[in-house]
Amino acid sequence: MLFHNKPQIYLITDGTTTAKDFTEKKLQILKLIKTAVEAKISLIQIREKQLAARLVFEIVSEAVNYTRCTDTKILVNDRADIALAANADGVHLTRTSLSAATIRRLFPRDFIIGVSARTIEEAEIAERHGANFATFSPIFSSPGKGEPHGIKKLKEVCERLKPFPVLALGGIDETNFAEILESGASGFAAIRFLNREKNLKRTAADLRR
Repeated sequence: MLFHNKPQIYLITDGTTTAKDFTEKKLQILKLIKTAVEAKISLIQIREKQLAARLVFEIVSEAVNYTRCTDTKILVNDRADIALAANADGVHLTRTSLSAATIRRLFPRDFIIGVSARTIEEAEIAERHGANFATFSPIFSSPGKGEPHGIKKLKEVCERLKPFPVLALGGIDETNFAEILESGASGFAAIRFLNREKNLKRTAADLRR
């Protein structure tokens, strides 16, 4: 069952793969996913927005071979159709995606829906529309993500939506993830920090202690 324990670690792939370097980068992504599964990471989002649908499908189809019969769930950024076709566990929706309500109505009951939120109101809508969780961002300074909310706002969102799971995102690394977990968040997501296998393994081990 999703979110039956805390904290959740949400690995998001870095989104740098292009058609030109697809073969090489696909192998790197799959190696990272294998490491994440071995480290018992809860959630993985395949977020390769520069790729055509068929190439995203190819990565996801291979990625689910690593997560089958494990507690690690694979989500696909934006494309619920690709997630379903490739037997992934769910989708992560952005501001430009179909609504969580639409996905919840049309897709299987156990299909996991994550939603990106930058305001309390967006997180509340995600909950009302049947999402399983929301990411709230940016918490700390992160390139191109605008003014950070900070820990105080994160606490406010988590308290307002409790028990709906809220994962923190934005500028999170080894220096501040403990503060995130103390705020009431159900866990945290990261791109740059968790795309390094060393950080992924160390962080997962630290949280199991």
